[in-house]
Amino acid sequence: MSLKTILSSNLLSKNMVSSSMIRTMSSKIIPTSSTENNFKCLSVAVPKPFVYHVQLNRPDKYNAINKQMWVDIKDCFESLSMNPDCRVVVISAEGKHFTAGIDLNDMMQLAQELAEIEEVSRKGCALEKLIKLYQDSISSLEVCNKPVISAVHSACIGAGVDLITASDIRYCTKDAMFQVKEVEIGMAADVGTLQRFPKVINSQSLARELCLTGRKFLSDEAKSCGLVSKVFENKDEMIKTALSLAEDLASKSPIAVQATKKNIIYSFDRPNQEGLDQIREMNKLYLQSEDFINATMAQLTKGEIPTFSKL
Repeated sequence: MSLKTILSSNLLSKNMVSSSMIRTMSSKIIPTSSTENNFKCLSVAVPKPFVYHVQLNRPDKYNAINKQMWVDIKDCFESLSMNPDCRVVVISAEGKHFTAGIDLNDMMQLAQELAEIEEVSRKGCALEKLIKLYQDSISSLEVCNKPVISAVHSACIGAGVDLITASDIRYCTKDAMFQVKEVEIGMAADVGTLQRFPKVINSQSLARELCLTGRKFLSDEAKSCGLVSKVFENKDEMIKTALSLAEDLASKSPIAVQATKKNIIYSFDRPNQEGLDQIREMNKLYLQSEDFINATMAQLTKGEIPTFSKL
């Protein structure tokens, strides 16, 4: 018996809804373009079905990341991770630069608040809570169930490098400039760069040079070392391409896309067998999904690409 016959039989035996019914049902659940303004330091829009565009939105401060933006990023990506109307996220920035990095005025205010705590261990406890908040903010991109595409223009400094290395796909403009700046302000990066950056680029030597010296590097070096996968002439062209890629990803099975991201991240720093064990456990469930049946039938019959329902 052919695979096509087996799949057709399974489709009938499970009394699954027809393709026309799925398209009709899905057309009612695809969100229309809208903008959400629930965050003080971010703007969030839905420019295409199931595609969310998040922008850093402190252009007058070159998108320097203050405590409110750390909180907004964490809350935003945790929400999008669970939002069935979201399948892909593009993150970019308003204004002249992607981000100037951590807001130093915010840091000075923190120093003043810590000065009011006399006992050193209590100062340490207060700092630990704050650092954990900032770490969780950056990690929210990585643990988000949905693929995250970073689109960087002009300066991406300090915490900006932390942010983009936690995303899945990175684009930049020709005028982009990057810097792991923390050593220049007398600290070791503590919210993700030292953990992710050396894994993202293709040279341990270069990763250590850039982290230890804090020197600036431009788009051509970012491309050659693997930090970004594409470089664009201007921001408009980059955003257009990023949204087009996001739209393509959003048209695919959300089960397949999200399971793929989860297993790539899980397998990255584990033995191959552990990654194989995890995907086996996942696929013993997911291979029974209507997404797999419908997508496979469409490939076999060269029919219309199915419209997948929400998770």
